[in-house]
Amino acid sequence: MSFLKALLFPPPPSIFVSAMSVISFTSLAITGASELMGRHLRYSKFWDATGGAGLGVMQIRISSRAGMLLLYAPAMVAAVVAPFAIPGLLDGVRSQLVTAAVAIHFAKRVLEVLFLHSYSGQMILDSIILISLSYFLFAVTVIYSQHLVQNTVEPAVDSTHVGVVLFLVGISGNFHQHYLLSRLRAKGEKVYKMPKGGLFGWVICPHYLFEILIFVGISLMSQTVYSLSFTLGSTAYLMGRSHVTRRWYLTKFEDFPKDVKALIPYVF
Repeated sequence: MSFLKALLFPPPPSIFVSAMSVISFTSLAITGASELMGRHLRYSKFWDATGGAGLGVMQIRISSRAGMLLLYAPAMVAAVVAPFAIPGLLDGVRSQLVTAAVAIHFAKRVLEVLFLHSYSGQMILDSIILISLSYFLFAVTVIYSQHLVQNTVEPAVDSTHVGVVLFLVGISGNFHQHYLLSRLRAKGEKVYKMPKGGLFGWVICPHYLFEILIFVGISLMSQTVYSLSFTLGSTAYLMGRSHVTRRWYLTKFEDFPKDVKALIPYVF
């Protein structure tokens, strides 16, 4: 606890930010556990899974490309608009870094959806709404909470530079793994293939691992309770999702290497 006190700003006096800190971690952790129990968010390999997680309504199918745009575009717009909506937001270096990092991350995902990835399946609207809302609220809350602590006493431990490095490693690594995935299928192909190259020889979801590094980097730049809670929740969700993804590959490919882990090389 003493280390966390040295690392984090005290929670700002905001009911909204305090509530979001609890809600983000809890909802993401529960969703990760739901993945392990077979209640999947309906996208990618599990878009047509029966008994999927969601709102229980609006079982409307949308093309994966359109669905993915709906996932990331609102969060990107929120980060881009934030400096104009919150006066003085960019007065502090931390706020500048966090706002830029969030905007870059979601802009990158939007550009990948438009110009990099090939899609073969569909998505279910209720899952799109849940994920899009989670990302949008993350963008709004992490930027707003940073603004609230902007003129308070800095934490005893300054992890800003480490955060920048981890963010850059995460976003470049995430793009590289996505690039490898995009090269798996020829144009028009819709059959899943085993990923190869990069870290795919060690884990089946290295893009998730680098996404976690992105959020860890933002947390270390931000050093707020909310950013930490979202990062921990996202890690729990991606651990659950990567585990069931590995299990899916084991059932679909007889020659899938048993020593390839889900998320963390040699560990998990």
